[in-house]
Amino acid sequence: MPRLRPRPRPRPFGRALCAMITPFTATGGPDLDGARKLAAHLVAEGCDGLVLNGTTGESPTTTDAEKTALVRAVREAVGDRAAVVAGVGSASTRHTVELARAAEHAGADGLLVVTPYYSRPPQDALAAHFRQVADAVGIPLMLYDIPGRTGTRIEPDTLVRLSAHPRIVAVKDCAYDLLGSTKVIARTSLAYYSGCEETNLPLYAVGAAGFVSTVANAAPRPMRAVLDAFDAGRTAEAAALNRLTLPLAELMTASGLPGTVTAKALLEAMGLPAGPVREPLRPAGRETADGLLAAYGELAGLFPAGPGPAQSYT
Repeated sequence: MPRLRPRPRPRPFGRALCAMITPFTATGGPDLDGARKLAAHLVAEGCDGLVLNGTTGESPTTTDAEKTALVRAVREAVGDRAAVVAGVGSASTRHTVELARAAEHAGADGLLVVTPYYSRPPQDALAAHFRQVADAVGIPLMLYDIPGRTGTRIEPDTLVRLSAHPRIVAVKDCAYDLLGSTKVIARTSLAYYSGCEETNLPLYAVGAAGFVSTVANAAPRPMRAVLDAFDAGRTAEAAALNRLTLPLAELMTASGLPGTVTAKALLEAMGLPAGPVREPLRPAGRETADGLLAAYGELAGLFPAGPGPAQSYT
């Protein structure tokens, strides 16, 4: 059997990224002080990067000015201690370019660009859209492949072609196609980030860079611990730690409520900045919030506070 040398994992934005919520005040306005506090907390708890203005960040209901202000505030809060990736996707190429330039000027390290939704462009138009955004800025792009929301997949062959662009460096993968993703990882230097908690470890095992996690808003240390164990060669422990995160991940992302709703409910219960969701989303009920807090408490109790490894569960 041939001896295979492992390929280095490209990690342009680190490994453990949080898809951060956008905190609002009680009256529904942007809470920039809360955003600064939450961002600093998440970085202190082990997040390498923060992804702003994405699905979890309620990008469909925030204004362009609010998006830019959030990027600027979080950049001020974390300095160079973490990567700041700004969501700039929209249904319009022109609008996406405008958002991308604004985010770059506000201090973003990279841009999360979702597939244009509703119009469902064919693959050649989709590729042209991403290239036009990449040509308009001087910072790298993470493409956001989430066909369940946009109606259009970024096909693996399209990703392979787009990987030739020097500023298209990463993919946030919510396509639920492990075979397709594995093939792109093998054929390109694109950094893959799992965007769905249930694929964090499987995708990492086949060469992904890490994750962009909604659950990391509340439990960044447990989510990161899975990758830490895997990188240390303790693969059985990584699997065990991953299993421990599943009850909370399921409640937050697969309970019938959007992750934004569950993340904000849990953060509020934990005393961290969150605030209300914006309509058409509606807040979680008391029973849901209590269940989330109980699941979080069970998971958090297994991980010591402050720097250091989690307990061993092999």
